[in-house]
Amino acid sequence: MRRIACALLHHPVLDRGGAIVTAAITNIDLHDISRTSFTYGLDAFYVVHPVTAQRELAERIREHWVEGSGGRRIPDRKPALAQLRVVDSLQAALADLGDDAELWTTSARRVGEHVLELPAAREQLQTPGPAVLLAFGTGWGLAPSVHAAAQAHLAPIPSVRADGYNHLSVRAAVAILLDRLLGNGAAR
Repeated sequence: MRRIACALLHHPVLDRGGAIVTAAITNIDLHDISRTSFTYGLDAFYVVHPVTAQRELAERIREHWVEGSGGRRIPDRKPALAQLRVVDSLQAALADLGDDAELWTTSARRVGEHVLELPAAREQLQTPGPAVLLAFGTGWGLAPSVHAAAQAHLAPIPSVRADGYNHLSVRAAVAILLDRLLGNGAAR
């Protein structure tokens, strides 16, 4: 099985109108995605933010749960938050994961011509190969430049609604995709 990590990008991401913006870090994303990543055996969870004050906030939250009173009060959170890595760019996350790491992007919509369906992605992750960084976007999703740099674009989580509504929180999307890619059940 390949080494796998995920990254939550706060820049470059899109706003509702399609402009490239920088989104704020939220505490609940750090907790929930760290716990999900740890549960599914990922090597790391990268939080990507170009603003120093936002990275410092994420580091303080991590420190509270790994070295501070939070980790002593609720020890189950300590190992999950310990795998959190705060970096200033997607390139820094990829470099930390390994020189040959592949970038796989996610979206609520199909992106590009070559979309990797989830069963095929699951199969690829089970075979030897370079490490994979699964990139998730905040705001209204990853900027086109991030998708353009990727080696693969994962198929979106399909909606069961007749109208196709698909607007999951990023925390929910991470959990569902990791389960479909790495869980004990069959990918859909």
